[in-house]
Amino acid sequence: MADFTSSVPIQIQIRKIIYDNHNDVDTKFTNDEIFSKLKENGDINPSWVVDDIECYINDICKSGLTRNIAQNFTTIWLKLFSKIEQHHCNSCNLDVYVGQEEEKTCPNPSCKSSL
Repeated sequence: MADFTSSVPIQIQIRKIIYDNHNDVDTKFTNDEIFSKLKENGDINPSWVVDDIECYINDICKSGLTRNIAQNFTTIWLKLFSKIEQHHCNSCNLDVYVGQEEEKTCPNPSCKSSL
């Protein structure tokens, strides 16, 4: 199972989950909620636990999409800085999700093209 490759990059999946379920600057949400949706969608390594997405959660905080407002053991509470907008990246041909105040760059790690 170590050879598992998701069909859509995890970064894009996480941003879509936030876009679909938590796209409000006043809403709090957790990494546990995101992980639950990732598992539900079935496009992650089935052996993963919530700690396996921590690096992706840290990345969305560093990008300026979200901020960490609290943490308790493995649970991280987050809030958006600004609403997320859906864009289509013509370079990688994926729908991507970028915060209104974020740099307009494709969050796909193998692309990073301007949007």
